[in-house]
Amino acid sequence: MTAPKTGDPCWVDIYTSDPEGAIAFYGQLFGWTADHADEEFGGYITFRKDGKAVAGGIGKTAEGGDGPDQWTVYLAAPDAKATAHAAVALGGAVVVPPMDVGDLGAMAVLGDVGGAGVGIWQTGTFGGFEAIGIASGGTWSDHVGIPSWFELHTRDYARSLDFYRDVFGWSDTLAISDTPEFRYTTIHATTPMLGGVMDDSAFLPEGVPAGWKVYFGAEDVDAAVAKVVELGGTVLAPPEDTPYGRLTQVADPTGARFSIGGNTK
Repeated sequence: MTAPKTGDPCWVDIYTSDPEGAIAFYGQLFGWTADHADEEFGGYITFRKDGKAVAGGIGKTAEGGDGPDQWTVYLAAPDAKATAHAAVALGGAVVVPPMDVGDLGAMAVLGDVGGAGVGIWQTGTFGGFEAIGIASGGTWSDHVGIPSWFELHTRDYARSLDFYRDVFGWSDTLAISDTPEFRYTTIHATTPMLGGVMDDSAFLPEGVPAGWKVYFGAEDVDAAVAKVVELGGTVLAPPEDTPYGRLTQVADPTGARFSIGGNTK
């Protein structure tokens, strides 16, 4: 097993009030299968695409509070405790304290300086994604149902970039646009870029928090959106052709938001 590079997106999981519903929804939408871990690991779900681990899932508990169902993006770190301490020292917060997950690794969840939640994963015997999308080459449609891009939308763009550079060691970011209309920086300056940070201060609706998005690949975005609706989900942003593909944002039946990317029409 090769450990992911420090600071790279290495895993996503869904925190859901309906684990069995999530298994059915994403199974029909993306062709995922699901494995349940032992009770030692809280019945954690590993979603697989063509046998390869692509995402996780955990059911809400009474102790988990009344927060929304949501996807969390995890960034790789060599030491979860040290990374959490660095985050707090630089204005972040610890949402879920660092904890060992058997011999698989260690995890934590932070709040960054812009209020977005982000996970930490310290590799043990499990390194994270066993398949990743367009960052590994090809087009969106070559990676159907596979996590393919990871994106922070924040109202605190400059401070957030400094935070991730200092806490997660982002040393080779690339500003692909820096105008009032569109500010965007990628995690890496060369392929694989994996994801980026968008200045969303002028676009995030009132009351919508900053946050990380995960994009999954699709053969046909419009057909995928129709399937989302058929399965009880909702469309938050209709499919639109962009310089980066045909993109849409949707939510599953319990409200967990995610994005879908495909080739332009």
